[in-house]
Amino acid sequence: MAADPQQRLSRLPLLTVDERQRLLVDWNTTAAPYPDDQSIHGMFEVQVARTPDAVAVICSDASLTYDELNRRANQVAHYLATFGVGRGTLVGVCIERSPAIVVGLLGILKAGAAYLPLDPTYPSERLALMLEEAKPPVVLTQERLVADLPAYGALMVCLDAHWPLIARCGDANPVSGATAEDMAYLLYTSGSTGRPKGVLGLHRATLSVLAWMWRAFPFAADEVCCQKTSVSFGDSIQELFGPLLQGIRTVLIPDGVLRDVPRLVQTLALHGVSRIIVVPSLLRTLLDTYGDLADRLPRLKLWFAGGEALSSDLVHRFRKRLAHARLIDLYGASEASDDTTWYDTSMVSDGLSRVPIGRPLANAQVYVLDRRLQPVPIGIPGELHVGGAGLTRGYLNRPALTAERFMPHPYSQEPGARLYKTGDVVRYRPDGHLEYLGRYDQQVKVRGVRIELEEIEVVLRRHPAVREVAVVVREDDPGDPRLVAYVVAAQEPPPTVRELRRFLDTKLPAAMAPATFALLETLPLTPSGKVNRRALPPPNLFRSALEDLYGAPRTPVEHQVAAIWCEILGLEQVGIHDNFFELGGHSLSAMKLLFRVQEATHVRVLDHLAQDIHQDPWPLLFPEGPT
Repeated sequence: MAADPQQRLSRLPLLTVDERQRLLVDWNTTAAPYPDDQSIHGMFEVQVARTPDAVAVICSDASLTYDELNRRANQVAHYLATFGVGRGTLVGVCIERSPAIVVGLLGILKAGAAYLPLDPTYPSERLALMLEEAKPPVVLTQERLVADLPAYGALMVCLDAHWPLIARCGDANPVSGATAEDMAYLLYTSGSTGRPKGVLGLHRATLSVLAWMWRAFPFAADEVCCQKTSVSFGDSIQELFGPLLQGIRTVLIPDGVLRDVPRLVQTLALHGVSRIIVVPSLLRTLLDTYGDLADRLPRLKLWFAGGEALSSDLVHRFRKRLAHARLIDLYGASEASDDTTWYDTSMVSDGLSRVPIGRPLANAQVYVLDRRLQPVPIGIPGELHVGGAGLTRGYLNRPALTAERFMPHPYSQEPGARLYKTGDVVRYRPDGHLEYLGRYDQQVKVRGVRIELEEIEVVLRRHPAVREVAVVVREDDPGDPRLVAYVVAAQEPPPTVRELRRFLDTKLPAAMAPATFALLETLPLTPSGKVNRRALPPPNLFRSALEDLYGAPRTPVEHQVAAIWCEILGLEQVGIHDNFFELGGHSLSAMKLLFRVQEATHVRVLDHLAQDIHQDPWPLLFPEGPT
């Protein structure tokens, strides 16, 4: 300061020369070889040549070898080509989890195109927004799902009904022309404007993350992986293509199995699954359900946790219950191919209050910067910025937002290098590991789903009976974060919880629906006139807002079941007419509920209902669907 009194305060270096070298260079020296000139489907074809007769995917009683999967995917690719699908084309995918979805995804990639997942559980309005913006000329689907898709001008190709036509196509590997820089997928995430935004994922970026996993945690020849995440989420990419490009068997977990904790654990044990990717919420549910999880899953020795913050309490429980296994904490965002940093939780000490998110993956860089993009010292909070090979192209049809979030890299000499502004507040620990502290905005992650709270608020304000609304995440029960919507009514009588839920059901994915609604006369404000979210009171459940009058349990079984509901939901009173989700339940707590009811009554509720209605009862009982 004395040497140059005219310099701006914002330009004063807060770091010593050594610390600057450590933060910007030493801790970001992550370069490692990876297949930066390959495509996902090209690497799959190389693996097919190595292990043509090995089982690639298995689901219930159906399985496909690598050669069978490759030939069927080739036929799909050739069939799509007859409709003009090629390099740079977007193809929608609306298929339930089965070998057919793997055939479809690979077929799209082999045609040189990119896939757009269309979750059949999403509301029609949500799907319509995605289709209108992305405009895929073709949608791969199943005949029974066509009616659930919104009216749209795309050609519908049903892999089941149209298979006789598809099977006439050649089964040799097509020449797609797709390169490592081409788009592989388009995943939609929550948007703060009330509209979802599409992230453009690249072959090269995906392979950079997969290559790190193969190097850091190499597969043994006899390993078995599982795929259970909706293809609408980034974890599905690692779950599916991570093992498939290495000749490893992958078990596809049907939705009906995923919703039932005992059947899920039985399936993992039956197939000898050796590694799995889970959200911490699901891991907590498994540990809560089975005290002998290690005995039930002796081969499952590698667990990856991601999608939400991992608590130190959960890490200690994992180490106590699963001493034979490793738990790896992953951090990332869709904009950076889903994974950016990693941390081996075996390093967590007993007194550690926060589990670090670790250090960057190979070929990734991380920087903790202030608002002027200057690095902050160790221990000082700042915004996490991510660079490296894993960055996606940006957002579909959002050039301004892409330019805002993906900025020129100020600390790289590589032409065209970029940094992604994550919005996450972190700090460096003295040992070089990053520690997650929170967000600068209202984005949250609940049970692994990335949610912009503003999107829920924008949609709720469209209801004619709602004047004001504020949505927050509360964790009154440790380890169980829940969305709470505080509503100020625009009329008397105020809207009921059921009315608000039905309104949201037509516009947002069920995972974005608030678990609890609280009616307030006014929202608390700060002196500047903004909503004071810290002053929002704990939500009280008013039965009048539920529409149903309280009906007391009458029989011993009803008393037994009501007591289980009270324990899981943290309530003092539950009536026989109440709705589990309107009382704050969600998909994971529903899994606990079914297990506890079965344990107490020796009745498998889902099995009995399936026999009565001759279909999977879960979508009728629990519209939120599986996590």
